[in-house]
Amino acid sequence: MTMLITGATIIDGLAETPLQGQAILIEGKRIKAIGKADELLVADDILTIDATGKYVIPGLMNANVHLLCDIRPETLIRYEGRYEELIAESAQIALKNGQTTVFDTWGPRRHLMAARDAIDAGQMIGSRIYCAGNVIGFDGPYSPDFGATMAQMLSPNFVNRINSTWVENSGRHLMWMTPDEVAKELRTYIAKGIDFIKYAANEHGGQSLGAFISFSERVQRAIVDEAHRAGITAQSHSMSVEGLHMSIAAGCDLVTHCNITGPREIPDETLDYMVKQGCGAVLFPWSDAALKWMRENVDDGTWTTVKATDANARNLVKAGARILLANDGAVMASEMLADPMVQKSWMGAPEEISLGRLATGHFVWFEAMEEKGMAPMEMLRAATRNIAIAYKKDADLGTLEEGKIADLLILDKNPLESAKNYRAINKVVKDGADIDIAALPLTPLLTRPLPEPLPEEAEYKHFAHTGQRFPLCACSAMMGH
Repeated sequence: MTMLITGATIIDGLAETPLQGQAILIEGKRIKAIGKADELLVADDILTIDATGKYVIPGLMNANVHLLCDIRPETLIRYEGRYEELIAESAQIALKNGQTTVFDTWGPRRHLMAARDAIDAGQMIGSRIYCAGNVIGFDGPYSPDFGATMAQMLSPNFVNRINSTWVENSGRHLMWMTPDEVAKELRTYIAKGIDFIKYAANEHGGQSLGAFISFSERVQRAIVDEAHRAGITAQSHSMSVEGLHMSIAAGCDLVTHCNITGPREIPDETLDYMVKQGCGAVLFPWSDAALKWMRENVDDGTWTTVKATDANARNLVKAGARILLANDGAVMASEMLADPMVQKSWMGAPEEISLGRLATGHFVWFEAMEEKGMAPMEMLRAATRNIAIAYKKDADLGTLEEGKIADLLILDKNPLESAKNYRAINKVVKDGADIDIAALPLTPLLTRPLPEPLPEEAEYKHFAHTGQRFPLCACSAMMGH
């Protein structure tokens, strides 16, 4: 397939200003050339796309998603043996909304890799997937790291089957080991075919709300060194000021949700250290509208943490950190989003301001970062080039250049004029193919509508409803952790 895109303003992610009067020639899966349309040598059988008045940008990337995140027993029992279908649905929703490449930082390794490989082979449509499998040092879905309460309602056999599917040899038992022993286990895990590693600098939640350090400095350095020895990148899950500082010192290529540091703001010393080391800063920002919504819906203790998170995002922009777009993007079943407990969590916020939705959370990210003073071109790079560089995929992805993979979006409106214009997607091109985004997802499972209420539901009177107000993450929200 040869494709020629003409007439558009090209924002390639490299130049400081858009390119005018240029066309993009695509042959096969890669960009053949960028230049004046009448100077490009093209074949007779060519698909020409007239994009006059429109804007072409690199395909968007997301540095932190969870393509199988709905880990409620209701979902994992119903779809056992079909997890690749759930992952495919998520990858198609991401692609439909302009995310041509996503990095899955926690999920069932074998199933993620199967979906990844099927998409790469052209057997399945979806965003390009890179995956880490488990977060090194975390236990499984039905453990204190995520949803131990659910384990009480399930058979030991099912709990063990699910936890082992997520964890394998990469779980909490590593915390007892020496650096050399951890490196050996990690070597085994990397050899299974993951694309990068993510480890727990801080624990996930529990009673400490993520404050506890999971691994010593020596072990963290050993984890990062082992990843780099294998030629893949290393990132950490950080949730405290000290967890962030240790991650940078260990040599992480990027730190996930580095602006989440409990009720404490990141000191200037650590901000400067992060910038100096060139560590990628994966941010979860709240928009002004989302902050207003949370102030009205969360408890005072949670609000203290949210305020610090917001201040950290603004300070990282001012400090000049290399910022990466991410949002814990996930697809949640309709019945989960209808849960009154979830509706009072950050996942339950109205979709137009909700950061964590895989379909739309990246649009919210742009709008939030615009409010925090991030420059328009830097926002685009945070969603393209910066992610490609941090994950060492920039030889093929992240910018529009001759020889690179032809992943791009055609927008009806200029994204440099307003962050809201990222929503104005006209076409998605991935691997040089014009994607039929209207048809995605091909087989709705989690995104299918709620069934019609039973006749009995009109007569059923609830005795009471209780529930936690603000779980920190999507998984905790679902599991009542």
